[in-house]
Amino acid sequence: MSVPRPAAVIVLAAGEGTRMKSQTPKVLHELCGRALVDHMLAAARDLDPERLIVVIGHARERVGEHLAQTSPDARAVVQREQRGTGHAVRTVLEEVGTIAGTVLVTYGDVPLLRTETLTDLLVRHAADGNAVTVLTAEVPDPTGYGRIIRDGNQAVLEIVEEKDATPEQRAIREMNSGIYAFDGLLLADAVKRVSTDNAQGEEYLTDVLSILREDGHRVGAHVAADYVEVEGVNDRVQLAFSRQVLNRRLLERHMRNGVTIIDPSSTWIDVDVEISADVVIHPATQLHGSTTIAAEAEVGPGCTLTDTVVGVGAVIRNAVCDGAVVGDGANVGPYAYLRPGAVLKTKAKAGTFVEVKNSTIGERAKVPHLTYAGDATIGADANIGASTVFVNYDGVNKHHTTVGEAAFVGCDTMLVAPVTIGDGAYTAAGSVIDGEVPPGAIGVARARQRNIEKWVLRRRAGTKSAAAAERALEREKTE
Repeated sequence: MSVPRPAAVIVLAAGEGTRMKSQTPKVLHELCGRALVDHMLAAARDLDPERLIVVIGHARERVGEHLAQTSPDARAVVQREQRGTGHAVRTVLEEVGTIAGTVLVTYGDVPLLRTETLTDLLVRHAADGNAVTVLTAEVPDPTGYGRIIRDGNQAVLEIVEEKDATPEQRAIREMNSGIYAFDGLLLADAVKRVSTDNAQGEEYLTDVLSILREDGHRVGAHVAADYVEVEGVNDRVQLAFSRQVLNRRLLERHMRNGVTIIDPSSTWIDVDVEISADVVIHPATQLHGSTTIAAEAEVGPGCTLTDTVVGVGAVIRNAVCDGAVVGDGANVGPYAYLRPGAVLKTKAKAGTFVEVKNSTIGERAKVPHLTYAGDATIGADANIGASTVFVNYDGVNKHHTTVGEAAFVGCDTMLVAPVTIGDGAYTAAGSVIDGEVPPGAIGVARARQRNIEKWVLRRRAGTKSAAAAERALEREKTE
């Protein structure tokens, strides 16, 4: 049977989420690179609904701004008073009008729910001709969830919230996920008749099932294959658990697509990360944002990459890269820091304790160790000696440095920007270069060495240094 296209998906995301104990609205808490609500919207979007609607309430300005940036295809409907799930759906229908066709209602705090499970729900709903089909699950501990009450023929009679349940009903392990497929026309009529006669004094969407059944309509259920999918996130413990589950899914997907992940238990990957086959990810590595890694690259151990592009065959060890581009065959680390705007061309190197910001390192150029390169262009085949500093900031403005092709910058050189080192030019070790070095020249900017004989004996008498110097001078006399 073909999958019916829903007329609308309504995502309920108006609650305060007090158990999170956070200034951040619950549905905006991050999970593997996306807010909770964005995970639900991504799963819903894959159903190709005619309408995508999000009900917002608590912190509606902040949540609304987020949705405008990340999901412009979703319409936000404000529930100004949070008076229950039934009231939230009624608010939607009062604003947008009756929706003909299948209306899927779900929540913004179920990030593990997959499109495949929603698809199965829609197929069951259409095949059985139900007025409403509820997604349920058998859970080890149903505490906090509404219970599914069935008759002797296993037909769904009603859903009882825990606060209103009898002890016998609380022992039932089949829980209500809060996710439903409705006939839109029947929903529009029934939701108007939901009462507030319950322990919370709220309009429960669950009461719509009883109303529809009393009207003589079919009420069905679809049991999810994995109860973990439908468990919501209500506190930090559940958030961490969901992150583990989702991360494991992502890792398994990449490994089945040909990526070698040495230690899945210490590797974390966001949902939008792209990794080609034959990449090797070593332990203690985190890949965030829009990071992409091309074939035969190696990343890790101990790397954190955010919004970084890694080329074919590149190697990155013990490094932090944020908004960087690492070219084919390039080599980074160990203990390097690539900041936004760092670009390493083919086979370039940024080595141990090297920091690169808003700079391009040319093909085969090397910045091997103990160097800061900021606001610079380094030509192909150039070599930057240890402890070189690109002095790019004058206290007010940033300035640019250009190092030419095959230039050689000596160790412990200060390049005071703006400055240009010409193609094939050298700088002497220990120089402070604040003027142009022409192509093929060597720039020397340091004082001539002067030795003051026996200074230590006079000024540091009685120290270990003085004693060592005296012994050495005595040895020189006898040689």
